[in-house]
Amino acid sequence: MENLVFFYPQGHEAHSSLGHPERPERITALRQALQSAGWWDVYPRLDPLDLTEEFIAQIHSRLYLEHLQLACRRAASLDADTYTTPASWQLALNAAGGAAATALAVWQGAARRSLALTRPPGHHATSQRGMGFCLLNNIALAAHFLLTLSAEIAKTAKRLAIVDLDLHHGNGTQEIFWRRNDVFFISTHQSPLYPGSGGLNEIGEGDGRGYTANVPLPPFTGDQGFGAVMETFILPLLDRFAPQMILVSFGFDSHWRDPLGNLSLSAGKYGELIRRLVEWADANCEGKIALFLEGGYDLEAGKACIQAATAALLGEEWRDPIGPAPQAETQSWRSVLRAAQRIWDLPAVE
Repeated sequence: MENLVFFYPQGHEAHSSLGHPERPERITALRQALQSAGWWDVYPRLDPLDLTEEFIAQIHSRLYLEHLQLACRRAASLDADTYTTPASWQLALNAAGGAAATALAVWQGAARRSLALTRPPGHHATSQRGMGFCLLNNIALAAHFLLTLSAEIAKTAKRLAIVDLDLHHGNGTQEIFWRRNDVFFISTHQSPLYPGSGGLNEIGEGDGRGYTANVPLPPFTGDQGFGAVMETFILPLLDRFAPQMILVSFGFDSHWRDPLGNLSLSAGKYGELIRRLVEWADANCEGKIALFLEGGYDLEAGKACIQAATAALLGEEWRDPIGPAPQAETQSWRSVLRAAQRIWDLPAVE
């Protein structure tokens, strides 16, 4: 068994728009950080699985897939934020296939952990549209892949958890699993901020009621607030749901240097959050945890955060070269956390 496997989006440079924050340099910087830490050449990089359009259409509507392919052929934008190029359709397929490949490696026991540098990112892509820089929802497709495995590949998963630590609410992932009870979706995100969803009372509907949880955090929440949310909200809910594997949307835009937000998280604390999820997985689901890249737009912050996350996956020591946010953390997150704990009948722990 490999301790770690990667996915790297070969050719991702062809998905680019001049001046756009979601740019190829993001991935180049992450690869350089992994190389400098000595991890890149030690652990294998997986090829993407070839996901059929029929499979993808179980998550994204055929009408949207047709629209996306046409937009890519024309290099048209899906909205004011979300561009395409003629290469974007194949690269989106590769990202989704890479997400599925790394998740499968962990699920089958071929790898203890996985880290997919999925680009284009995915968690804003809903069943009906791409948005927020996202074309296909990589983590949703990876989860659905595990939940629908054929017997000759591996035993089908029954219960998965998706923990979204991106700056922005994973509205697409939430919408896709809104009425399902085989995926428990938990999101921390800055509020108010794009895309405007992810309120405390958004908990799912129908069979999915009680399988979506949100913690909309105020600006400048910082390391202390994130630590409290992990210990007194996310981990207790994972205990309650008992997933067989954890999938993490790991956007680095929660870092204090990121230009798109103000959550004031440090790379060191980010690594600690991943470490706590790894420890939970080790104790409760045979260590099965997989990470998938979402946002993160400051290159130096990205380098630090990818090293922090990888060290946490491998159980190695790591020192944050950037350090904590220079601005003071607020305490307004406490009232949000208490409200979330009341909704989910969790004890309020200061």
